[in-house]
Amino acid sequence: MHDCLIIGGGVIGLSLAYELAQGGARVRVVEQIKPGREASWAAAGILPPPSQAADADPLERLEALSCRLHSDWTARLREETGIDTGFRRCGALYLADEALLAELDAMAGRWRRGGVEVEKISPEDAAGFEPALRAAVATGRLRAGLLVPGEVQIRSPWNMHALEAACIARGVEISGDTQVEDFEIAGERIRAVRTPLGSISAESFCVACGAWSGGLLSKLGVHVGIKPIRGQIVLLNTGRPILRRVVYAGPHYLVPREDGRLLVGSTLEDVGFDRSVTSGAVRELLDFAIDWIPELRGAEMERSWAGLRPASASGRPCIGRVPGLKNAFVAAGHYRSGLILAPATAVLMAQLIRGQEPEFDLSPFAIARGEAEGARGE
Repeated sequence: MHDCLIIGGGVIGLSLAYELAQGGARVRVVEQIKPGREASWAAAGILPPPSQAADADPLERLEALSCRLHSDWTARLREETGIDTGFRRCGALYLADEALLAELDAMAGRWRRGGVEVEKISPEDAAGFEPALRAAVATGRLRAGLLVPGEVQIRSPWNMHALEAACIARGVEISGDTQVEDFEIAGERIRAVRTPLGSISAESFCVACGAWSGGLLSKLGVHVGIKPIRGQIVLLNTGRPILRRVVYAGPHYLVPREDGRLLVGSTLEDVGFDRSVTSGAVRELLDFAIDWIPELRGAEMERSWAGLRPASASGRPCIGRVPGLKNAFVAAGHYRSGLILAPATAVLMAQLIRGQEPEFDLSPFAIARGEAEGARGE
C-alpha cells in the first residue's frame, strides 16, 4: 500500500509527490488525463518577485517562501534529470499609456512598500532597454514604465517534464487516464478511491486536481467554491528574440523565449470547463501585441491554447486538512499562482502529511467553517 495517493498530476500534485518521495514515502499520483497537461502546461511561467515586507499578508509570505525555494528546486531537478526548466532571471518592464498611468504609480508604490527593487523610467529609457518599444515611444503611446529586475520566467512544459522525470526516478507511481469517481470512507478515514479500473488504497490522500478539486471535494461533503477561469495564450514566432524581458501593459503580457518565440497572454474568462480557443480572444491578444510592438504584424502565429485556472471563492488557495477526515488533505485553488506557489505548497503539505508541524502557519489557507458545513464526520 502507498503512503500517500495524490489526486492530480499538475504542478502542485507532482511537486508534492517529489517532496514526499524525497523523504522516503511511497507515493502514487493519479491524473484524469496525461500528467501535467492542464493549467500547469498552459501557463506562461512568470514568477514576479515577492513582497519582503514585515507586514506582508499570508499569501505574500507564502509566495516569498516559494520564490526562495524555486532556485534550489531548479538546480536539483536539473542535477537529477538533466532537464533544464528554463528558469531565467530576465527582469520585466511594466508599461503605461495615458489610461494606465495611475495604475502604474500605484503598482510602483506596492512594489516599494514590499521591499521589491523597482525603478520608474521614462519612455526613452524603456526603449533603451527594449528597442522593440521605439515605435510606441514615437507615437506617444508609451508614457512611462517600471523596471523590475527581479522577475523570473520558467518554461512550464519543461518544468513539468523535469518534475515527472524526477518523481519517477524517486519511485513515484504515476497513472494517467485515471479518473477518481468517489471515495470509500470508513469512520473518519478514507479507505480508498474508486476509479473505472477499480479501487486504490493508501494511508493518506491529497486532492490536488486544480479546477476539478471542488467537484471531488464535494463528494466528501466539503464545498470550497473552486471554479475554472479560462486563460487563452497565443504563441508567436519572431524568428529572433525581439525582447529580453517580460513586458506587461494592463492585464496582458509578452513573454520572450530565447529561441525567438513570444507568448502573448492572457484572458480571464468565467466559462466553466471549456478549453476552447476563440477567435475573439486571439484577436484581443494579437491587437495588444501589435499595438505596443507594430513589427509583430510580420510574426508567424505558431499556435494558441487555453488553460483552466483553479480560482477559489476566498481568493486564497486551500492548503491543509479536509475537515472531518483524519487522513485527507487538499492543495488546490492556486488560481494564477500554481507555478509560483508549488515548491512552498509541496514542502509544507509534505510536512503536514508526515505528521510534522509545518514551518509556516497554514491556518489562513484552511477550509473555512462555512465551506466545511456538512462534511463527513462533523
